[in-house]
Amino acid sequence: MQFSTLTFIFVTLLFLSDTFSQDYTRWSLPEGAKARLGKGRISGNIAYSPDGARLAVATGIGIWLYDTGAYQEAALLTGHTDLVRSVAFSPDGRTLASGGYDNTVRLWEIGTGKHKRTLRGHEWEIYSVAFNPDGNTLASAGHGEIRLWDVGTGEYKSSLIGHTDSIKSVAFSPDGNTLASGSDDDTIRLWDSVTGEHKGTIRHKSSLFSIAFSPDGRTLAGGSPDHTIRLWDVDTGERKQTLDKHTSLIYSVAFSPDGRTLASGGGWPDGTVHLWDAGTGEHKGALTEHRGAVYGIAFSPDGTTLASGGADGTIRLWDTVTDEHKLTLTGHTNEVWSVAFSPDGTTLASGHVDSTVQLWDVIMGEHRRTLTGYGSEVYSVVFSPDGNTLASAGVDATIWLWDVIAGERKQILIEHRSPVHSVAFSPDGLTLASGGDRPGGPLHLWNAVTGAHKQPLTGHTGQVASVAFSPDGQTLASGSHDDTIRLWDVARDQHKQTLTGHTNRVYSVAFSPDGRTIASGSYDTTIRLWDAATGEHKGTLIGHARLRSIAFSPDGGTLAGGSTDGTIRLWDAMTGVPKQTFTGYTRMVRSIAFSSDGTTLASGGWDGTVLLWELSSTMEPLLLGDVNRDGVVNAQDLVSIAAQFGQREQSNADVNGDGVINIFDLVTVAGLLGNAASAP
Repeated sequence: MQFSTLTFIFVTLLFLSDTFSQDYTRWSLPEGAKARLGKGRISGNIAYSPDGARLAVATGIGIWLYDTGAYQEAALLTGHTDLVRSVAFSPDGRTLASGGYDNTVRLWEIGTGKHKRTLRGHEWEIYSVAFNPDGNTLASAGHGEIRLWDVGTGEYKSSLIGHTDSIKSVAFSPDGNTLASGSDDDTIRLWDSVTGEHKGTIRHKSSLFSIAFSPDGRTLAGGSPDHTIRLWDVDTGERKQTLDKHTSLIYSVAFSPDGRTLASGGGWPDGTVHLWDAGTGEHKGALTEHRGAVYGIAFSPDGTTLASGGADGTIRLWDTVTDEHKLTLTGHTNEVWSVAFSPDGTTLASGHVDSTVQLWDVIMGEHRRTLTGYGSEVYSVVFSPDGNTLASAGVDATIWLWDVIAGERKQILIEHRSPVHSVAFSPDGLTLASGGDRPGGPLHLWNAVTGAHKQPLTGHTGQVASVAFSPDGQTLASGSHDDTIRLWDVARDQHKQTLTGHTNRVYSVAFSPDGRTIASGSYDTTIRLWDAATGEHKGTLIGHARLRSIAFSPDGGTLAGGSTDGTIRLWDAMTGVPKQTFTGYTRMVRSIAFSSDGTTLASGGWDGTVLLWELSSTMEPLLLGDVNRDGVVNAQDLVSIAAQFGQREQSNADVNGDGVINIFDLVTVAGLLGNAASAP
């Protein structure tokens, strides 16, 4: 009996351990989201804590911390409103600094994961952050300026000015007396870290993406887009050696703790980590597991492990003695171009910039399978009506048909001569439509069963970004960069009608479930509604930034739009009244899709994640212009806008959705004064 009880407890603990290990899908979720699929694109460097207990990874959604004991997720630090480019631990390991494309530096308490403070002052993206050896000063680098900060107080100390272009990397010498900076102006500048005085300039023939001091401080290494690493004597500024095994630009360089080895990470299509004898410059070996650019590399403090993070969404750990691959940390997914639910709503497919299609278990929030083999970015994915086939299309002008159950490729459809941006199955599953990326290029129709090419449809003068079938399968709609929507008779392969009115590219078209309405989303920041039978313009929905994707809910009551400002807005499809806004992406939302039961909305973004949003059947419509959400548009809303004037962060005060709070928002609200929400 005792043995059985202990066994039960042991099994229960194992289950709970596994469950808790998956909780990261729900960490730091934006309001309204119920799960995050994927950890976001790796967007910058990686760094070990001084004690080696933590590994920090810069990503599109924040900073992931891994416990290096088991290399499991320990924390997700969110707060940046754009991708994170650089991370650095303080010498005592208690603080992490992060610099991002939101022009801010953030300081985090490692013990608790709490945000300590935000350092503001940079006018442009921040590419690199570094602590000096005593931990009292932090350097941050952006466009033409290095800022020095007091770590204890967060106060700005001084600026180092001299570079004439973006500064991609900064590093303190081991003794803390010198700060080096590498720039796109083809120079490395050396500065007195105490006085800020310019000490010298090392000139190069290319940009410097990454620089690093050797542990003894005598050598400075720099990696460049010209495929070389150069080593300079810090005292004299003379070039000592040039290392040239890479076949593409170099994103990252790092010395081992003992100073004997230099590692360098290459860009696409190289994707190789090269190892060098730091003393002689001799090439020691190449680590070739990555399938794309290597953005960051870091040696563990004891020098036994080298970590590399790449565009392929993996962090790979290498034994520095044997050069053997030890472990791969997965789950980081690159930019998402397209998402699609299976008809039964249990599986979600996502197409990525790294040429993969990911399949996810929506119920469990787990990754199921990666479909590989496609040679380029995947722009569009769609399930067949029976759910057995998945079509994917992208940059290489081909369409792949996959067996969903087996995860194997069934066919490749070749007819396009340029990238394919959109694919759609007819409701009966017998026909596949595809829209190409060549200006004036045709749409193509295919037999979805045999793969036989049926008919090209010509007429657009711009790239075709979106195709959609009507629910009865008789009409095909196509949205184009020529600012128009065209309607086609599928049975006759003929053009029926052209819908005009948009003033910029049409990126997405969708039919309502009853087939009576066509919605179109455009870069002119509007959604237009059209009568599907007559082509008559029915209405315009205003409030988005540039539209990338639109979708009707299965019951037709809600229309959703995903925009370049990272927001998703839900509208009452009958009245055009805004119902809800989801925020949380650090950049554009490229694709959205409703589950078949209408309870979940999936969205894929530039940051590399898929978010699943919980949809409430009792969503109250939002009142346009009601900034403070008190149910009426009044003077207080004008005050709220004025108080946030000039800000570019996501806010209710950005009424017109153009990405900045400005005079146009004031004008819009002024015209709506007195409007009130309808009584329940």
